Amino acid sequence: MIGEGTQSTNQRRHNYVQENVEVGFFTDPTVCIGCKACEVACKEWNEVPDDGFTWIGNSYDNTGRLGASTWRHVLFLEQDCQKGNQITGLMGLSDAQSEDPFRWIFLSDVCKHCEEAGCLEACPTGSIVRTEVGSVLVQNDVCNGCGYCVVSCPFGVIDRRPQPLPDAGGAFKCTFCYDRQKSGLVPACAIYDPQETSVRGIHAFFLILGEPEAYGLPPKPQVPTIYLKSAWTSALLTSIAALIAVLGAFLFFG
Repeated sequence: MIGEGTQSTNQRRHNYVQENVEVGFFTDPTVCIGCKACEVACKEWNEVPDDGFTWIGNSYDNTGRLGASTWRHVLFLEQDCQKGNQITGLMGLSDAQSEDPFRWIFLSDVCKHCEEAGCLEACPTGSIVRTEVGSVLVQNDVCNGCGYCVVSCPFGVIDRRPQPLPDAGGAFKCTFCYDRQKSGLVPACAIYDPQETSVRGIHAFFLILGEPEAYGLPPKPQVPTIYLKSAWTSALLTSIAALIAVLGAFLFFG
């Protein structure tokens, strides 16, 4: 519970790194109030640069999506549905006697730190590693900016930072506050969450209302590496067919 000082669940110190205990995020949008304190805390602690302050005109969501400069993103989702025991009232525009249900849902999105991480599998330099707590960490001093991780993430989480921002060209995403974890502290976004919507779990879980597509999440996320076997098989068969065709041409026209 919150309000218990250093014994609150979002402030209590731990030894997860030393004990090799795997942890993660559990995000509950049913209690999120959309204050974006987690976004601000993430940027402040990790010194993540701003996104250009671009007003996209999409509700009150000015960050738009996760990326190299947005490691936490609070999605504002408006739906024509009733939320819980909400009393909708007689608010219809076309018919004064009709009900007009409406719900506003906020989802604090973040890197999923996948157990089978496409970005980790695709990285050719070894800059992306698995930490003691099970999170996926990008070492920006090793990253060469090839971008293989960007296209391998099914959630569109990781991205390369453009010019003229610091460390431009490198790939960035949520670090799960690995530096804080090593010191026994919870991630910055969780400690400043007034509603405790982000708590520890296994890597990243989300309680969503409705279909995942409404939240910009794939219904069946897949990493590209699952197609490696079929891709190499197709390449081998194509090479054999091309070689037979070339030999046949030499024999026929020779």
